[in-house]
Amino acid sequence: MSSTHAHDLAQIDAANASGRVPVVFVHGLWLLPSSWDRWATVFAEAGFAPVTPGWPDDPETVAEAKEHPEVFAHKTVGQVADHFADLISRLDRTPVVVGHSFGGLLAQILAGRGLSAATVAIDPAPFQGVLPLPVSSLRAAAPVLANPANVHRAVPLTYEQFRYAFANAVSEEEARQLYETFSVPAPGAPLFQAAVANFNPWSQTKVDSTGERRGPLLLISGEKDHTVPWAITNAAYRKQARNEHAVTEIVEMPGRGHSLTIDSGWREVCDTALTFVRRFA
Repeated sequence: MSSTHAHDLAQIDAANASGRVPVVFVHGLWLLPSSWDRWATVFAEAGFAPVTPGWPDDPETVAEAKEHPEVFAHKTVGQVADHFADLISRLDRTPVVVGHSFGGLLAQILAGRGLSAATVAIDPAPFQGVLPLPVSSLRAAAPVLANPANVHRAVPLTYEQFRYAFANAVSEEEARQLYETFSVPAPGAPLFQAAVANFNPWSQTKVDSTGERRGPLLLISGEKDHTVPWAITNAAYRKQARNEHAVTEIVEMPGRGHSLTIDSGWREVCDTALTFVRRFA
């Protein structure tokens, strides 16, 4: 058992012992669980039990991740979704699930499986059936998709690539600080899975958006996001809004890019998510 997994289990034990509603935070590509640390503090102060698990084999620190990028390779959407489902099954209470980017896609997959009491998907990667493909999204994904061999690799972003895909809506100084503090390599496979999802009936990016078990869902979109622009998040909302059994809402955060969960404006996004969660959990 890796130390990271042991840390996840310790958080689950603490959540169970607290008797509080757990909140499971799911990070996306090019980030680690530590990207949620400030959010976890806010939700704990609000009376929830935060749990910030990693994807399988996530290193504990950014430095370790950059030293051993190979550990990120070969991770697929289905594998990671099942990993989080297993962790959630160890909780005594059905958790809230909050996810960003591919974590937002995973949050919706978990909600569709009936594993979430309420879900917040922030700038979520598209699931099967979400059709818009803006040019900015293609450019943001190009560092991975330009080379088919990357499906089996872990791929880091250069600062310039991170600036475009994540940190386009902040200052140059803040963008560099975010890059050094948070950016790590990421598996290429999930991006290839998302790219061909609408041509693959067995895609692992499939979401049960209309089932009775899904629960309340909030989608949050950053107005200036290059990676997951409004067109993608709104298309996901339109599909999710067909659910007759639970609330589905969408909010656009003005002036915000894909780094909205980690940059200097993170608290506004966090409070938006917390306000929604408090209504249902």
